[in-house]
Amino acid sequence: MTSIAVPLRATAPSRSNWFTQTGQVTRRWLISSIRQAWGPMMSLIQPVIWIVLFGQVFHSLGSLPQFGTAGYIDYLVPGILMMTVLYSGAWAGTGSIDDINSGVMDQYLTSPIARSAIITGQLLQQLAINLAQSLVVLGIGWLAGARYPGGLGGMLVALGVATLLATIFCCCSIAVALMSRSQIALISLSQLIVLPATFLSTTMMPAALMPDWVRDVSRGNPMTWAVELGRGGLSGTYPDAGWWQVGGLVVLAVLAFTWAVRSIRAYQRAM
Repeated sequence: MTSIAVPLRATAPSRSNWFTQTGQVTRRWLISSIRQAWGPMMSLIQPVIWIVLFGQVFHSLGSLPQFGTAGYIDYLVPGILMMTVLYSGAWAGTGSIDDINSGVMDQYLTSPIARSAIITGQLLQQLAINLAQSLVVLGIGWLAGARYPGGLGGMLVALGVATLLATIFCCCSIAVALMSRSQIALISLSQLIVLPATFLSTTMMPAALMPDWVRDVSRGNPMTWAVELGRGGLSGTYPDAGWWQVGGLVVLAVLAFTWAVRSIRAYQRAM
């Protein structure tokens, strides 16, 4: 009796799903953050300096009727909350440039991993840091005398809005990093954007006290939308234009994420 040899069929290696890929990328970035803990720690100290510095310098403004009865520190904390995630998000692309220079990005792009998972994994790590910063801001603000009549629900609203703002600037920073591949270009452009975005908004000053042209610009500034929504959540009194401001931030977040994904694909084609 003779046996018939059956050829073995080669099987393709299984590919993990998108959520697993994203989780692995996020895990890698979190481990990197832990190993270089001085960076996240310094970013957590910055909100303390801002609240103490601005709170003391502009404390006397709280007596003006435009700030209401709560005082300047209550007005300031939501602005510092959004200012913190804005600055942190604008620097997110430096990690992508480090990956490009070290060859990690090329390893990503030659592996069977979704390009959106690469962006999302890095974004989730940045948002985790931003959440920690936001909690520090709220805690320091409370110790400095701020009170949050909006309660837990209002604080969750403020944190959610801060997450939307962070998503916008993190994704834009990553996209710029992939396009420019230069730390100098990214830092220069970030400084060119974040300073006007901060001071042409209601972060530290109500619109009623601004020059007319600054007031007009601030109305269309996403930073103002986020600050007003966060301030409304913490105070329990939301702005009349709250819904379209939320919608605007969501649309900008989607567009920024799409830009980042397209930028990594453009980078791959240029390899």
